[in-house]
Amino acid sequence: MLDITLSPEMMTALMLALVIVGIFMGFPIAFTLAGVGFITGILLWGPRVYGMCLTRTYTIMKEYVLLAVPGFVFMGVMLERSGAAERLYGTLHVVMGGLRGGLAMATIVICTIFAAATGIIGASVVAMGLLALPSMVSRGYNKAIAAGSVCAGGTLGILIPPSIMIVLYAPTAGISLGKLFAAAFMPGFLLAGLYLLYVGITCGLNPHWGPPLPVEERRAIPTRLKVTRTMTHLLPPLVLILAVLGAIFAGIATPTEAAFTGAFASMFIAMAYRRFNWQTLKESLYGTLRISSFILFIAACAGTFAGVFMHLGGGKVITELLLAAPGGAWGAFAIMQLLVFIMGMLMDWVGSLFIIVPLFTPVAAALGWGPEGDLNIWFAMTIIINYQTSFLTPPFAYAIFYLKGVAPPEVTVADIIKGIFPFVGLILVGLTLCIIFKPIILWLPSIIVAR
Repeated sequence: MLDITLSPEMMTALMLALVIVGIFMGFPIAFTLAGVGFITGILLWGPRVYGMCLTRTYTIMKEYVLLAVPGFVFMGVMLERSGAAERLYGTLHVVMGGLRGGLAMATIVICTIFAAATGIIGASVVAMGLLALPSMVSRGYNKAIAAGSVCAGGTLGILIPPSIMIVLYAPTAGISLGKLFAAAFMPGFLLAGLYLLYVGITCGLNPHWGPPLPVEERRAIPTRLKVTRTMTHLLPPLVLILAVLGAIFAGIATPTEAAFTGAFASMFIAMAYRRFNWQTLKESLYGTLRISSFILFIAACAGTFAGVFMHLGGGKVITELLLAAPGGAWGAFAIMQLLVFIMGMLMDWVGSLFIIVPLFTPVAAALGWGPEGDLNIWFAMTIIINYQTSFLTPPFAYAIFYLKGVAPPEVTVADIIKGIFPFVGLILVGLTLCIIFKPIILWLPSIIVAR
């Protein structure tokens, strides 16, 4: 260890500045966090940092709840490759197509259903970008509202259980995963409802933005067949969702056990739709391995950074700064929410989550939103809802890049960005409602006994 003496305040500023510089220079977030944490630890802490890195990594890797990550990822990837979304959209686009903006609303409905089966946003945004966006554009839909509906609807998968974000947040903050799952349903459905309301009102006021399907196309399928197809195509994913989440909420299975049960069941759905083969299985396993490894590698690297940062007094500095914010508890709360919003714009959500949660959880406890009551669940869920914006706000907006990769040539990045901004505003409206009316978050966990 070099003879370097820095005050906790200077050390905090230095480490955070180095992380920001590393990100803006284009270094991967995992290597930035691990590099800053390890080098700072060697200089200011000495060789003991080696043991800390190994201990933190081992602690993360043996966290039982995190085993649910590959299970839920595989379930979502396999369900996406089964063609379930394609079949359901093929029916709902006719059932709801008679409404102004009906195709965009059908897209949001399907995204909401499949949000409860994917837990990741890439699969939903890409699938609906391939299915729904060309259909809407070819029928004269406003390109911005069509793209915005796909992006906003597709990102609901990171909020509505089994959200991978919640799976990572719960053990990091020491909160029951089952209770966080229960707490996320009402905010998720609230956002979906706001999206549907926005599309309906906007297209109602501007009929040329979302013209209804021609009568001939709607009458091509008899009403009885529409109902039969809708129920047939809707039933398998709903049964899978209810079985997995119901087992968790009823205490029959842990989230990890339910995740792998759902992963196994998703293969039967693919078989029922005649989409299961060696290539599908190989691609699903590869996608699961890639996504899970990415998440857990960032978790390990962020653990190194957080361990050094906390040991050198950074956590105490941040806590004292936030507690001294003007406006008391609500002033500190507003600053934390603003920081989450800004970090979501500039960083990968996994990396920022593993920085934010260890720093903000002690502050929340000091403000009276600690683990002794349900307000810790309310606080955690407001952070998670806020993270919804990170997928839609440039420059680090995953949904925009996912959609642009599969969008028709006539849909530009400018169209996508123009379309997502109203939905970002709706997320902030939903967040505000959840802050003011706490039962939106706390009602369901209060009536469900979760393991």
